[in-house]
Amino acid sequence: MGTKQVRLDEDVYARIEDQKREGESFSEAIDRLTSDWSLAQWAQKYDTDPDRANEHREMLDELDKVDKHEAEEIVDRLE
Repeated sequence: MGTKQVRLDEDVYARIEDQKREGESFSEAIDRLTSDWSLAQWAQKYDTDPDRANEHREMLDELDKVDKHEAEEIVDRLE
């Protein structure tokens, strides 16, 4: 896959940088932040077998932990 260079206003760059997760590249952050998938589309993509419900629930719980950690880091930076 090729690459492109883009110019960003400093305020846009700062907003992306604030949203970037640890170990995530700018390209990965932009891809995540501009993704247009919905939870319904995600559910349709994966097997809806009831036996997999716990696996999906665990994945969502892990995502919630990541979001909570990121929110706490932002609060710490603002204090």
